[in-house]
Amino acid sequence: MAARTLVLFHAHPDDESIGTGGVMRKAADEGHRVVVVLATKGEHGEVDDGFLDPGEELWQRRVKEAQVAADILGVARIEFLGYVDSGMADTPENEKPDSFWQADIDEAAQRLAGILREEKADILTIYDDNGLYGHPDHIQVHRVGLRAAELAGTRKVYEATVNRDHMQRIFAAAQAGEIEGEMAEDLTEETFEIGVPEELITTTVDVRPWLEVKRDAMRAHASQINETSFFLSMPREHFEMGFGQEWFILRGAPPGTHETDLFEGLD
Repeated sequence: MAARTLVLFHAHPDDESIGTGGVMRKAADEGHRVVVVLATKGEHGEVDDGFLDPGEELWQRRVKEAQVAADILGVARIEFLGYVDSGMADTPENEKPDSFWQADIDEAAQRLAGILREEKADILTIYDDNGLYGHPDHIQVHRVGLRAAELAGTRKVYEATVNRDHMQRIFAAAQAGEIEGEMAEDLTEETFEIGVPEELITTTVDVRPWLEVKRDAMRAHASQINETSFFLSMPREHFEMGFGQEWFILRGAPPGTHETDLFEGLD
């Protein structure tokens, strides 16, 4: 296959590693150009007391972490769209005029479309229409990304998501004692509502060969993902069950589409 360009649009530093780290490294290893665009610098993330250097702002650390993770994942270019983190839903940060949630869709889309045109992007990834779990910036990524792809004429648009049924099966098995080791107590078959039903997913990419690289990229975001976090503290076999696949919805895909790679059909 000829080399292509994959652009991944995410809300905050660390989102790219958690949701699409596997497909990024896979694409890079296969000779494709990988570009990451982050809507914000994650200004309103949480950070442990004493973690930052004196005088250092969280966004400064997160920009550095994003570059380290990008290097791990084989990213050729990383850009920030220039908006401020909107915080979680229904917080005062949502209302600030420079927040991504308050951005004019067309204006933000023009910024992203400019990058898509520069890169002659073959593929753009965004989030599903609920932003995986309702985060304002994630929902805005969906809206802005769709408009940008339309403006730039990007050929394939994928909504990064989570296979909710798959994850619920894992938690059900854990509750039944079929999986050894502890699972996060607040995550159960009944409470896990991230992502979409399995029937909506068109594309499932096996990223197990890149699993340790993906985990290393998460580890690079140490201000947000420390060694005791859900992501890094679980045994490898549990991590593989939950993160060994990455899921997408191909916009405009005909019924019955079942892909195993983002680059299918581009020859």
